[in-house]
Amino acid sequence: MIEKGQKVKIHYTGTLDDGNQFDSSAGREPLEFEMGAGMVIPGFETGVADMAVGEKKTINIPAAEAYGEKREDLVMSFERAQLPPDLEPEIGMMLQMQGPQGQPVPVTITAVEEENITIDANHQLAGQNLNFDLELVSVD
Repeated sequence: MIEKGQKVKIHYTGTLDDGNQFDSSAGREPLEFEMGAGMVIPGFETGVADMAVGEKKTINIPAAEAYGEKREDLVMSFERAQLPPDLEPEIGMMLQMQGPQGQPVPVTITAVEEENITIDANHQLAGQNLNFDLELVSVD
Protein backbone atom coordinates (compact mmCIF):
# COMPACT_ATOMS: atom_id res chain seq x y z
CA MET A 1 0.00 0.00 0.00
CA ILE A 2 1.37 3.41 -0.97
CA GLU A 3 1.31 5.71 2.07
CA LYS A 4 0.21 9.32 2.35
CA GLY A 5 3.18 11.63 1.70
CA GLN A 6 5.02 9.22 -0.61
CA LYS A 7 5.88 10.50 -4.08
CA VAL A 8 4.56 8.43 -6.96
CA LYS A 9 5.61 8.42 -10.63
CA ILE A 10 3.10 6.85 -12.99
CA HIS A 11 2.51 6.57 -16.72
CA TYR A 12 -1.13 6.83 -17.76
CA THR A 13 -3.50 7.04 -20.69
CA GLY A 14 -6.95 8.50 -19.99
CA THR A 15 -9.98 7.67 -22.13
CA LEU A 16 -13.70 8.41 -21.96
CA ASP A 17 -16.33 5.65 -22.04
CA ASP A 18 -16.68 6.19 -25.81
CA GLY A 19 -12.98 5.35 -26.24
CA ASN A 20 -11.79 8.89 -27.01
CA GLN A 21 -8.40 9.63 -25.42
CA PHE A 22 -8.28 12.90 -23.45
CA ASP A 23 -4.78 12.74 -21.97
CA SER A 24 -1.66 10.59 -21.84
CA SER A 25 1.87 10.68 -20.48
CA ALA A 26 3.13 8.71 -23.52
CA GLY A 27 6.24 10.35 -24.92
CA ARG A 28 6.64 12.51 -21.77
CA GLU A 29 7.95 12.12 -18.28
CA PRO A 30 5.61 10.13 -16.02
CA LEU A 31 3.14 12.04 -13.87
CA GLU A 32 4.59 12.70 -10.41
CA PHE A 33 2.42 13.49 -7.40
CA GLU A 34 2.36 13.16 -3.63
CA MET A 35 -0.19 10.74 -2.19
CA GLY A 36 -2.79 12.46 -0.02
CA ALA A 37 -1.86 15.98 -1.14
CA GLY A 38 -4.92 16.51 -3.36
CA MET A 39 -2.79 16.95 -6.50
CA VAL A 40 -4.88 14.52 -8.58
CA ILE A 41 -8.59 13.65 -8.68
CA PRO A 42 -9.68 11.43 -5.76
CA GLY A 43 -10.50 8.35 -7.84
CA PHE A 44 -7.05 8.43 -9.48
CA GLU A 45 -5.28 8.38 -6.12
CA THR A 46 -7.53 5.56 -4.88
CA GLY A 47 -6.77 3.51 -8.00
CA VAL A 48 -3.00 3.90 -7.59
CA ALA A 49 -2.86 3.28 -3.81
CA ASP A 50 -2.59 -0.54 -3.95
CA MET A 51 -0.25 -0.81 -6.95
CA ALA A 52 3.29 -2.21 -6.92
CA VAL A 53 6.18 -0.73 -8.93
CA GLY A 54 6.09 -2.13 -12.47
CA GLU A 55 2.42 -3.13 -12.19
CA LYS A 56 -0.03 -2.21 -14.95
CA LYS A 57 -3.79 -1.96 -14.52
CA THR A 58 -6.89 -0.24 -15.82
CA ILE A 59 -9.21 1.73 -13.55
CA ASN A 60 -12.61 3.32 -14.11
CA ILE A 61 -13.40 6.49 -12.20
CA PRO A 62 -17.07 7.51 -12.01
CA ALA A 63 -17.76 11.21 -12.67
CA ALA A 64 -18.46 11.84 -8.96
CA GLU A 65 -14.87 10.80 -8.06
CA ALA A 66 -13.36 12.63 -11.05
CA TYR A 67 -14.48 16.18 -11.93
CA GLY A 68 -18.02 15.84 -10.56
CA GLU A 69 -21.34 15.98 -12.33
CA LYS A 70 -22.05 18.79 -14.77
CA ARG A 71 -23.67 21.71 -12.89
CA GLU A 72 -26.23 23.85 -14.71
CA ASP A 73 -25.53 26.78 -12.36
CA LEU A 74 -22.06 27.03 -13.95
CA VAL A 75 -23.57 27.72 -17.39
CA MET A 76 -24.14 31.47 -17.73
CA SER A 77 -25.17 33.96 -20.38
CA PHE A 78 -23.98 37.55 -20.59
CA GLU A 79 -23.85 40.43 -23.01
CA ARG A 80 -21.21 40.39 -25.74
CA ALA A 81 -20.54 44.05 -24.86
CA GLN A 82 -18.79 42.79 -21.71
CA LEU A 83 -16.10 41.10 -23.82
CA PRO A 84 -12.97 42.95 -24.93
CA PRO A 85 -13.79 44.76 -28.21
CA ASP A 86 -11.03 42.94 -30.14
CA LEU A 87 -12.31 39.47 -29.14
CA GLU A 88 -14.45 37.66 -31.69
CA PRO A 89 -16.18 34.89 -29.70
CA GLU A 90 -16.52 31.43 -31.23
CA ILE A 91 -18.16 28.26 -29.90
CA GLY A 92 -15.51 26.10 -28.20
CA MET A 93 -13.21 29.05 -27.49
CA MET A 94 -11.61 28.96 -24.03
CA LEU A 95 -11.56 32.14 -21.94
CA GLN A 96 -10.18 32.98 -18.51
CA MET A 97 -12.53 34.68 -16.05
CA GLN A 98 -11.99 35.74 -12.45
CA GLY A 99 -13.62 33.81 -9.62
CA PRO A 100 -14.99 35.37 -6.41
CA GLN A 101 -11.54 35.42 -4.74
CA GLY A 102 -9.81 36.68 -7.89
CA GLN A 103 -8.64 33.20 -8.90
CA PRO A 104 -8.54 32.37 -12.63
CA VAL A 105 -11.48 30.26 -13.82
CA PRO A 106 -11.28 28.66 -17.28
CA VAL A 107 -14.57 28.78 -19.19
CA THR A 108 -15.70 27.56 -22.60
CA ILE A 109 -17.98 29.50 -24.95
CA THR A 110 -20.95 27.23 -25.74
CA ALA A 111 -23.24 29.61 -27.68
CA VAL A 112 -22.78 32.89 -29.56
CA GLU A 113 -25.77 35.07 -30.39
CA GLU A 114 -25.98 38.62 -31.69
CA GLU A 115 -26.32 40.24 -28.25
CA ASN A 116 -25.21 37.50 -25.83
CA ILE A 117 -22.78 34.65 -25.38
CA THR A 118 -23.16 31.59 -23.18
CA ILE A 119 -20.21 30.25 -21.22
CA ASP A 120 -19.72 27.03 -19.30
CA ALA A 121 -17.45 27.07 -16.24
CA ASN A 122 -17.76 23.32 -15.67
CA HIS A 123 -14.51 21.39 -16.07
CA GLN A 124 -14.40 19.97 -19.60
CA LEU A 125 -14.52 16.46 -18.15
CA ALA A 126 -17.38 17.15 -15.69
CA GLY A 127 -20.11 14.54 -15.95
CA GLN A 128 -17.77 12.05 -17.63
CA ASN A 129 -16.63 8.68 -16.32
CA LEU A 130 -12.87 8.40 -16.83
CA ASN A 131 -10.81 5.31 -17.65
CA PHE A 132 -7.07 5.12 -17.08
CA ASP A 133 -4.48 2.59 -18.17
CA LEU A 134 -1.81 2.89 -15.49
CA GLU A 135 1.80 1.76 -15.07
CA LEU A 136 3.49 2.50 -11.73
CA VAL A 137 7.06 3.63 -12.42
CA SER A 138 8.33 4.42 -8.89
CA VAL A 139 7.41 5.20 -5.28
CA ASP A 140 9.70 7.27 -3.02
